[in-house]
Amino acid sequence: MNENPIERPTVPIRCKSPFVPVLLIALAMTAWFGFQTYQLVRELQQLARLRTAQDGPVEAAAKARASLDSVATATALLADRGNANARVIVDELRRRGITINQPGPAASAPPR
Repeated sequence: MNENPIERPTVPIRCKSPFVPVLLIALAMTAWFGFQTYQLVRELQQLARLRTAQDGPVEAAAKARASLDSVATATALLADRGNANARVIVDELRRRGITINQPGPAASAPPR
C-alpha cells in the first residue's frame, strides 16, 4: 500500500487577545465592589439611625433603674435600722436573686 499523505493547506493560527476577557472580569469586579460598598454604607447609615433612635429609651431606662436603686437602697437602710416590713422585702428580694447595693458611708473622708 502506497501511502500518499494528503496535503492540506496550512492555515495560520490566529491568537486571540486576552484583552476582552480581562476587561470584562475587571468591569465585573469593579461593579461588584461598588455595589458592596454602596450596601455597606447604607447599612452603616441605617445602624446609626437605629442607635440614635435608641438613645431616648436607654436614657429613660437608666433613670428608671436609678430611681429603683434608690428605693431599694432606702428599703435596705430601713431594714438595717430594724423595720420589720423592710426586712421582709429585702429578704424576699435576696431569695429571688436580686442584690441591693449597700451605700457606703456618705460623709466619711477618703482614706489617706
